[in-house]
Amino acid sequence: MKLVMILNDIYNEILPSSTIKMAFTATLLGHEVWISDVANFSYYPNETLHAFAVKAKGKNFKNPEKYYEHIVSEKSQKERILIDECDILMLRNDPAADFDKPWAQHSSLVFGRSAVRHGVIVLNDPDGLSKAINKMYFQQFPKIVRLKSLISKNPKEIREFYLENNKEIILKPLQGSAGRNVFYAGPNDENNLNQMINAISRDGYVIAEEFFPKALEGDVRLFLMNGKPLKVNGKYAAFKRVRSQGDIRSNIHAGGHAYKAEVTDKMLEIADIVRPKLVQDGMFLVGLDIVGDKLLEINVFSPGGLDNAQKFEGVNFAEAVIEALEKKVRYKNYYKKNFDNIELNTL
Repeated sequence: MKLVMILNDIYNEILPSSTIKMAFTATLLGHEVWISDVANFSYYPNETLHAFAVKAKGKNFKNPEKYYEHIVSEKSQKERILIDECDILMLRNDPAADFDKPWAQHSSLVFGRSAVRHGVIVLNDPDGLSKAINKMYFQQFPKIVRLKSLISKNPKEIREFYLENNKEIILKPLQGSAGRNVFYAGPNDENNLNQMINAISRDGYVIAEEFFPKALEGDVRLFLMNGKPLKVNGKYAAFKRVRSQGDIRSNIHAGGHAYKAEVTDKMLEIADIVRPKLVQDGMFLVGLDIVGDKLLEINVFSPGGLDNAQKFEGVNFAEAVIEALEKKVRYKNYYKKNFDNIELNTL
C-alpha cells in the first residue's frame, strides 16, 4: 500500500502525534509511507497531482519519535511524488492550527478533491470535511446530544444569552479554535463580557454556549472508525482529558492531562446517534469529546490522542487503523469504481 499523510507543516509537528504514530506503524508493517503538508501540492498542466514529500529510509526505528527525527533529517528520502499513483491520501492537517494562514485552511480539501477524481482514496472525505470547516457543522447533529448555544456577532444578543443562562457561558470562535480564544464568562465577568466578545469577533462569529459544570471534571475523547467506536480486543480507543487548574480547556496541547477513561453506555449511545451523519459525510476517523450525556465537540480534522488511548488500554489502536486502510485498498481493487470515495471512507 502506498500511503501519503498530509500535515500542517512537516517540520513542525507537535509530538506525541497520532499522525506520526500511524505513519510509523504503517512503515513497520511494510507499507510505503510518504509525509507531506499543505504547502507542497502541485497541479501540473497535464492535469496530474503531485506533492513534495519525505519518506523514511528503512523501517527499523525504535519509536515514533525516532521515526519523526529521521523524517525531518537530511537522512530521509525527499521526492516530488505523483499523488495519482498512491492508494490512500490521508488529510491529517488541522485548519484551526493555520488561523494565521488563511490560504492553508482549505488547501488539502481542494487538492484532495482532485485526488478523488483521479482514483485515490482520500480520508476523511474532502467534501465532508469542507462542511465541517467551522463549528456550524456541529449544529447539524441531533439537538439531544448538543448543549444549548447561540451563534452571533451581535454583543447585545450574546449578553442576553449570558443573562438567560444564569451568567455562566462559554465563548469561543465559530471558525478555528484548537483552544485559542476560548473564554468562560461567569457571574463576576459581566463587566468584561464585551471585551471577551470583541477578542473573538475580530476574527468572525462567536459561539456562546451554555456552561456545563460537569465539563470541569474533564471530558472523554472517544474515537470512531468507519462510523463506529474503535474497539480492539474488547477495549475502546478512548481516554479522559482533565483541564489544568484555572483553565477551562481540556485540550492536551493547551495543558490538559490525560487519564484512563471509562466508556459508558451513554457514550456509546451518543456515538450511535451521530453515526448516520458521519457515515453520510464520509468521516473515516473521528474523535468525539463527551461529558456526561452531552457531546462537546466532534473532531473530524486530525483527531489526536491515539497514543494516550494505547498507553491506558495496552492496545495498538494505530495498527487497527492501518489494517482498516489495507481493507479499503482491497475493496477498491475488488470492486473497481462501484463505490465512491464517501462510501469507501466508512466501509
